[in-house]
Amino acid sequence: MNTLIALYTISHKEIHRFLRIWPQTLLPPAISTSLYFLIFGKLIGDRVGSINGVGYMDYIVPGVILMSVISHAYSNVASSFYAAKFQSHVEELLVAPVSSWVILVGYVSAGVLRGLMVGSVVAIISLFFTELQVYNLTIILVTAFFTAILFSLAGFINAIFANNFDDIALIPNFILTPLNYLGGVFYSVSMLPEIWQHISLANPILYMINSFRYGFLGISDISVELALGRVLGFIVLLTLICLNLLQKGTGIRD
Repeated sequence: MNTLIALYTISHKEIHRFLRIWPQTLLPPAISTSLYFLIFGKLIGDRVGSINGVGYMDYIVPGVILMSVISHAYSNVASSFYAAKFQSHVEELLVAPVSSWVILVGYVSAGVLRGLMVGSVVAIISLFFTELQVYNLTIILVTAFFTAILFSLAGFINAIFANNFDDIALIPNFILTPLNYLGGVFYSVSMLPEIWQHISLANPILYMINSFRYGFLGISDISVELALGRVLGFIVLLTLICLNLLQKGTGIRD
């Protein structure tokens, strides 16, 4: 019972935090993605035509939605957990009778919820530009959920090793953003030269975006089973890393 109370308290606090400042956490994605759809989907899309038999606007919508899920799930946990470190809130949790997995799940659950909420906002905005197709709703929901979990965990690791607020922006700016844009959001990997197709397979975001796109359009550059399997494998790996770092007190007790 105490474990459930602790889990509820942490997750409720984190969820309430980003909902309280919704103009900063939920509104900006609506504006930025509208520009994506207008510039890439309409202005450029009319000249590109179609990819794999699908209109360019319809092709990029799933990728833009998932890109929003990735960035906001990541940033929510990274910024919140580092702020807790900075203000010494985490030290109170570590000395309390609270398991490491409770702390992790509490923060990750809020990141997942914010990522999925932002993704839903972006999906609604896309309806003003195109008509969303749904080929396999289960694949859509599973991919979005797995992706939000994975990048919430990644944001948690970033926060553990961050020494200042600049370190929180370092990974998204220099690693996450390039991987997003090179993950097939705006193009099919089959359009690349063969050598770059092989290099692209090292990008984990490629698997998530293709799986998510398959859920909407029924097309994918790679096997959906392989994509979901690799994402699940990354989730297990990052979960073990996070728990190990918490138990050691890395970046917190130093």
